Amino acid sequence: MTDLIVIGAGLTGMIAAYTAAKAGLTVKLVAKGLGALHWNAGTMDVLGYYPDEQSPVARPLDAIAQLTNHPYTLAGHVADALKNFSALTNDLGLPFGGAKNSGENLWLTSPVGAARPTFLAPRAQIGGDLARTEPMLIVGLRGMRDFYPELIAENLRKQGHAARAAFLPLDLITARHDINPVQIARALDNPGLQTVLAIELKNLVRPGERIGLPAILGMNNHADALERLQAHLGATVFEIPTLPPSVPGVRLNNALRRALEQLGVRVDVNMDVEHAHIENKRVVWIESESASRPLKHRAEKFLLATGGILGGGITNDHTGVSREVIFDLPLNIPTARGAWFRARLFDPAGHPVFRGGVMVNRDFQPVDANGARVYDNVWAAGGVLANADSIAERSLEGVALATGIAAARRICNL
Repeated sequence: MTDLIVIGAGLTGMIAAYTAAKAGLTVKLVAKGLGALHWNAGTMDVLGYYPDEQSPVARPLDAIAQLTNHPYTLAGHVADALKNFSALTNDLGLPFGGAKNSGENLWLTSPVGAARPTFLAPRAQIGGDLARTEPMLIVGLRGMRDFYPELIAENLRKQGHAARAAFLPLDLITARHDINPVQIARALDNPGLQTVLAIELKNLVRPGERIGLPAILGMNNHADALERLQAHLGATVFEIPTLPPSVPGVRLNNALRRALEQLGVRVDVNMDVEHAHIENKRVVWIESESASRPLKHRAEKFLLATGGILGGGITNDHTGVSREVIFDLPLNIPTARGAWFRARLFDPAGHPVFRGGVMVNRDFQPVDANGARVYDNVWAAGGVLANADSIAERSLEGVALATGIAAARRICNL
């Protein structure tokens, strides 16, 4: 029988499955979909803004040490988790890095030219750190949707950064007119097209400028594409994540999937888990939909990593009832709908509904309002946990990573 089933294929689920498999457990991962990495910037946001304040955080690891009643508090060893992640992605050929002043957040350019805090970023994004002083040339492909160089450059200038915009024709890369960033990135795995792009960029760039491009520099041969482009231009090239689908997120997802496959972890996507069979406070199996009858997945232990309200792990209805969708675990979300939100949409303290979730003990096992363990063989991690508004805090990936590793280690008794 399988030792552990992880439910959810986002960063939390994959890093937990990897940690448990490395420790010697037989692991299966089942999920309804592919997780949030396809929508995110592919960076490692640890803590960008203080909870309840929305003031920017300069040194996330120092700030985390001051938090109470937060998933980071339960996880502990956040710095070690980040080091392990950096080592893993480096081994997978997708190296991440941080600010030159160790321990500080990077401030990178968002898809609309806003400053975006993150702690670790793929090597291809680090050159866009707004702490650097080199002027920026933001280059788009005319006709490419969801990337607007003029808007990005204008907003960067308003923040005091030297930036200008330029365009290259889309047919430089492809003859298609309706194409998304993932498809363009796959086309740019071709070394010949990389050379063509480099020649055209060289005609645009001025001495001393760094070049910001949409995140399209290769999918499977990304590292080679970035290196070849910078060598040809003699200038720093950096990627700016686009609106979804996120090429950096897809790259990270694919790299982690390869790591799981190397460890023998079975990954079953398109498994919509909708029921759990319980006997004597133990989950015996979970069920997912199939063409004829429900498919049973049996294991000794189960880790819930389905995400919170935005991830689909928690659902709400018009009457104010919130429920965790698989095990019906207790939640700390207010039962009155009027208490879900504050009066102001962009209230610095956020909204209570997004801080709600599954309550767990120090072993990451779900508990009820009295602190009693709900099931003997169920754990939870990531966005489904209570007491963090990870979107507002810019802590989504950090919480996923730290709690995924911590929960897996608890399961393995490490």
